[in-house]
Amino acid sequence: MASLLEGLKRHTVIVADTGDIEAVERWQPQDATTNPSLILKASELPRYQPLIRAAAAGAHSVPDKLDRVLVAFGVEILKRIPGRVSTEVDARLSFDTRATVERARRLIALYEAQGIARERVLIKIATTWEGVRAAEVLEQEGIHCNMTLLFCTAQALAAAAAGATLISPFVGRIYDWYKRAAGASWDEAAHAGANDPGVRSVHDIYARLKGAGCRTQIMGASFRNVGQILALAGCDLLTISPDLLQQLAATEGDVPRVLDGAPQVALPRLTEAQFRWQLNENAMASEKLAEGIRIFAADAVKLESRLH
Repeated sequence: MASLLEGLKRHTVIVADTGDIEAVERWQPQDATTNPSLILKASELPRYQPLIRAAAAGAHSVPDKLDRVLVAFGVEILKRIPGRVSTEVDARLSFDTRATVERARRLIALYEAQGIARERVLIKIATTWEGVRAAEVLEQEGIHCNMTLLFCTAQALAAAAAGATLISPFVGRIYDWYKRAAGASWDEAAHAGANDPGVRSVHDIYARLKGAGCRTQIMGASFRNVGQILALAGCDLLTISPDLLQQLAATEGDVPRVLDGAPQVALPRLTEAQFRWQLNENAMASEKLAEGIRIFAADAVKLESRLH
């Protein structure tokens, strides 16, 4: 019998969620995603110190060093996969459309200077209103965007209407919020599979976007267990950590397709006021978005401190 990983690949594009170049080489995914936290973790490994030093050499500022290091990891990852790599704009720019656009252009310029076509890079941007507007500008320039830190349908609708290439609903962080909110009353068995709040969120987003014939790809992210992954078989892409890839590869079993088709619905274009209100009314989404931006920003600062 085939492994769960092999079965999953029949329905979904597998993406490695890591900054560890050796892990990417081992698992041979189609695509790979990185973020400041993952690159910070990889930067602590001795084997990557020469890469970091070479990338930072000659940079004219600390932000330039950070971008060059992020791109250096991305370039090495792209040597080992056939598809795309996601590289994140500094989270400290999440509420500045113009600065996000300029930083994304700079990241793409650094990739192109290394001979990497922009089609192989996804620029990750937090799904704030300002981030969505930045993605709208960038997509028109042929710079493809991965809208990250996405926790609710309002964010998905806004990103899709702006023409974002890909969105990343954060399954595990949604699950974390509801589990913590429930406290001692949380019933793990009752919230497994399709009843997992993070999984359910992706199902809802998938139905809305696919039903509208939207071209935006949906990539489930931030998984806590194999069950969450299997409950999203059929999603366009799933980005999975090396530990969970190992579990999937080591376990035999059938993987039925779960997400397949959707009812026809119209895709509304939210105004800024509607977007902000719907996000505000969703305590989980607004809290996890703010928390995620803070975490990525803090890890970017830590990574910069290593480059001085």
